[in-house]
Amino acid sequence: MSSQAAFSTPPTDEEAIIDAIVDRARAAQVKYEAGANQARYDTAALAAAWALMQPDRNAELAAMAVATTGLGNVADKITKNHRKTLGLLRDIKHARTQGVLSDDPARGITEIARPIGVIGAVVPSTNPVATPVNNVINALKCGNAIILSPSPKGVEVCEKLLGYIHAEFDKVGIDHDLVQMVPAPSSKVKTQRLMETTDLLVVTGSQDNVRRAYSSGTPAIGVGAGNVTVIVDETADLADAARKIAASKTFDNATSCSSENVLVVVDEIYDAFIAELEAAGGRMLHGGTADKLKSALFQGGKLNRHMIAHDIDRVIDVADIDVADAGNARFLMVPADGVGPDHPESGEKLSLVLAVYRAGDFEAAKRLSAKILAHQGAGHSIGLHTSDDKRAVGMGLEMATCRVIVNQAHCFATGGSFDNGMPFSLSMGCGSWGGNSIDDNLNYRHFMNTTKVIRTIAVNEPAVEDIFSDYWQQAGE
Repeated sequence: MSSQAAFSTPPTDEEAIIDAIVDRARAAQVKYEAGANQARYDTAALAAAWALMQPDRNAELAAMAVATTGLGNVADKITKNHRKTLGLLRDIKHARTQGVLSDDPARGITEIARPIGVIGAVVPSTNPVATPVNNVINALKCGNAIILSPSPKGVEVCEKLLGYIHAEFDKVGIDHDLVQMVPAPSSKVKTQRLMETTDLLVVTGSQDNVRRAYSSGTPAIGVGAGNVTVIVDETADLADAARKIAASKTFDNATSCSSENVLVVVDEIYDAFIAELEAAGGRMLHGGTADKLKSALFQGGKLNRHMIAHDIDRVIDVADIDVADAGNARFLMVPADGVGPDHPESGEKLSLVLAVYRAGDFEAAKRLSAKILAHQGAGHSIGLHTSDDKRAVGMGLEMATCRVIVNQAHCFATGGSFDNGMPFSLSMGCGSWGGNSIDDNLNYRHFMNTTKVIRTIAVNEPAVEDIFSDYWQQAGE
């Protein structure tokens, strides 16, 4: 069915542009799937990956991303682009996404992988290169076409990226129309039409876009807001925890939704841990200086765009504050105690600023962390630095979170790492707690359908007493 057939009124000019793109994508996807084999899908995915991972292009795209969005820093974006893409390729290298996946004679079921069709991907300005490439690779690996909808600031770098992807496609005979983008200028009308006419939406970034996707009538995968809270308990290796938190918090100037935003430190080791954070480049602010930073960062209920994801010297300059040994400072810390709208420091900051809370003991730290996540970040993730793994399992049993990251640099670990088992991804589902349809890291399995061929097997019908006998002994018949 053409995109126009889904609507009773004639499309506007902007809507017609999207309809034409979707029609081309749909035609290309049908040809891509016809007579396909796993090698075809794998080749297309690798072509898209190499478009970014080729070192000169990676460096160029990273520099362009920072220059056009004003977010992050070039060196870390190069690292992110490389590692996130390499990790994803490792994850999918042997994954079967075409043809028969399994055949179980005992159950009489054969499972077959099928594409979804045309994917619409709304991508954020914080990761305008790594996120779309991740989505493109997953889509192509599973036999789909994909259309990218970049943020207004990300249009230029997306156009450059798309040119490199198409250049790689030319080397191996892949149709350009399998990977397209919403053309400039960006508009809500175009994005809305994309949401209404594709077969699946993948939305990372603003919660407004996530809500629009869920209400568009198209199946959607959206991810929730981050506000990573990390507990440091009295059993933790303090120097190791401080080093990892500093590395994670400062990576790409805290553009990641998985960067630490709040620390909850157990009272017994609070002073010692603050000293370790200071040694790792943190600077704890107090009194009027802390208040001045908060006033500068939170203006009119919104984050100050001149401080979001900027270098530390820019943050200090915009806040107009004095910071001890500022030349060696890597991030700033403010003491905190309240939680909620009247205490904006308890929410996501997307900047080189950490809020630090003091808790009487581990149980108090859990209660406080739960309160913070209920305010913002429910379902996303929580961190714990500890020597007691039972505490981590307990948090997983009790807290409204899809991930408990133990003794790791949070932003490196949450979206997959070479030293943990999570899928490499830049989009983390937050489950029902975060209002999301998935609770896993977005991965290739979310980009495919599964058809089941079902045959008869020997009858397997239990007697009623086989099911209820234990219950009857407990409660009576």
